[in-house]
Amino acid sequence: MMIDDVALLVRWDDDPDVAAAIGGHGADWYDWPTELVRDVPWRELLIAEDDGRPIGFSQLTDSSLEESHYWGDVEPGTWALDIWIGSPDDRGRGLGAEVMKLALGRVFDQHGAEMLVIDPAVDNRRAIAFYEKLGFERVGVREFGDDECLVMRLLRSSTDWPAAPTAREFARDEPAVENKSH
Repeated sequence: MMIDDVALLVRWDDDPDVAAAIGGHGADWYDWPTELVRDVPWRELLIAEDDGRPIGFSQLTDSSLEESHYWGDVEPGTWALDIWIGSPDDRGRGLGAEVMKLALGRVFDQHGAEMLVIDPAVDNRRAIAFYEKLGFERVGVREFGDDECLVMRLLRSSTDWPAAPTAREFARDEPAVENKSH
């Protein structure tokens, strides 16, 4: 992702459906300008594109290393995923499924995850059905701050990876600032 993506992310955060899916406006809990330039080894922030046009966001997080311990004490190899399609015009077209499959492939293939967890709001039936269709199983209800969420998981052993190739890809997966330590 690039620092230039801040305006796009803020615009998507202001969409009522995105805000409902992520538990409020992202700007209320996420300082995009600061986060986009942070170089942390436990997270990837990605913009997905369709034919060169940005359509969605994904955050892949190594939950065992993540600094806030949002998921609590988890086994190494447990990753978490946040994902959304930004514009209402891009929803309902199958793009979310393609972005999700790319994110799953990236987590399992590139990061070697053994389990992926996700936490849709308990009343977000559409997201829950979407995740179940992809093979996620329900783990249980948990409160994260003021949000009541359904924790769901997908085990690497229950999937058929590597993921099938697709024409769409994460186009802006470079860091906002060059990592000079590598």
